[in-house]
Amino acid sequence: MYPTLSSRPIRPYEYVLITGCSSGIGLATAELLQRHGYHVIATYRKTDDQQRLAAYGFAGLVQLDLADQNSVNQAWQQALEIASGQIYCLFNNAGFGIPGALEDISRAALEEQFHTNVFGTHQLSQLAIKQMLKQGYGRILHNSSVLGFTPMSLRGCYNASKFALEGLAATQRIELASKPIDIALLQPGPIVSQFRHNAHQNFIRWVADQPSRHEQTYQNMIARLTANTAPAPFTLPAEAVAKVALKALRAKRPKAQYAITLPTHLFHILRRLLPVRWLDRLLIKVSGEGKR
Repeated sequence: MYPTLSSRPIRPYEYVLITGCSSGIGLATAELLQRHGYHVIATYRKTDDQQRLAAYGFAGLVQLDLADQNSVNQAWQQALEIASGQIYCLFNNAGFGIPGALEDISRAALEEQFHTNVFGTHQLSQLAIKQMLKQGYGRILHNSSVLGFTPMSLRGCYNASKFALEGLAATQRIELASKPIDIALLQPGPIVSQFRHNAHQNFIRWVADQPSRHEQTYQNMIARLTANTAPAPFTLPAEAVAKVALKALRAKRPKAQYAITLPTHLFHILRRLLPVRWLDRLLIKVSGEGKR
């Protein structure tokens, strides 16, 4: 399914810092890169995850809460120490979603979403870029989403954060065009992970207790988020993203963006072909919100 990887050799100093390695895409990527010879520095947010991750034998483990400015600074310094001052790649993977109609998303909820998905990610990228400019090489991978360029209802908070991330990545790519630092976007569609479970918990925390005209729609959404059923059609395992991350790392010059899963490829095409209103109607139908 994926093209043959480049034969570019891995150099001894190629340390890769990956955020959000407790499960899902982050853990799958950390495992795959380690098997291919990279020195992986894996980050985790909850203290309880440290002992479990230690069993994988990564080059280093660092606690990181992207919503905490001090935690970002401390984690970066710890990562640099582990890597003896040279980090080849930063993979900005960590992130989460707060579901709900935008009219029900408070300013505090939106800030919470952006603190991790955008502000903390930007801060860590800024630190990485400064170091990479100093050392004369580097690569940054951003884990975005099909929802980073295609909006869907009840996902507006997450949509906004991923649209912002894509804007940051595109600007970094332009500003660093003359420097030996590559910026690449990974754009997964549906992936097997803890995302749905965590989204449900965030819905309970931020949205569920307030009255809403979307009450029946929310009941349907909760049923989908908590369903113990087979993954939706076209859903791929987290390893699918890990393989693309490896490809982007090993390429002599990575692509600006990598679409992952059939829905992501499809929506790239539809955005080019369909008028905006037609695409809106399709997205309403696809998101299951056509009847209210």
